[in-house]
Amino acid sequence: MGDALAELEHDYVGIARCKSCHGKALMGDQVAVWKQGPHHDAFTTLKSEESQAIALRDGIKGPAQEAPECLACHVTAFHVNPDRISRPLKASDGVQCESCHGPGRSYRKKSIMADTKKARANGLWDPSAASGICERCHNSLSPTYDPARFTLKDGTQAGFDYDQAASYITHPIPPDVKGRYIELDKARKKREKQARGQ
Repeated sequence: MGDALAELEHDYVGIARCKSCHGKALMGDQVAVWKQGPHHDAFTTLKSEESQAIALRDGIKGPAQEAPECLACHVTAFHVNPDRISRPLKASDGVQCESCHGPGRSYRKKSIMADTKKARANGLWDPSAASGICERCHNSLSPTYDPARFTLKDGTQAGFDYDQAASYITHPIPPDVKGRYIELDKARKKREKQARGQ
């Protein structure tokens, strides 16, 4: 449960479903943060001259944006059985929410997401605790992997360090909203309704 290396028990729904809550200012608008980060453009970057050169160098036939070797890490759920995808996923969305947080069909409802334990039981992954989520792609098999990219606290170098990498893409739920989203969202809707004179 909640481990990226475990067999999939839940289905993918795509970022449009996540955005219904995580695209709101009240929740911290994680979607806006994702759009500014490297995961959003993961598919688009495959169309660059640099990506084409890397693909050619590594003996990949055809464009990088069509190569399974590249798509495996540059789009969400590329190798997943289509039966586990309940809504179509777009390659242009790159590496979206469910690549890091797990297939969301079973945990996406507000009533489930409001309770972290319940969400985890329904498939929500914890990237900071579950093994292998980031390292599925950020590893030495990647043609752009740099074994000295991160300097650890003890001065040694590593190709990947979760804490440092996560700091570049952090997108937390505001502390005053966490666990209270449903009640705060109801209050927001009530205020908006009153402002419209309804």
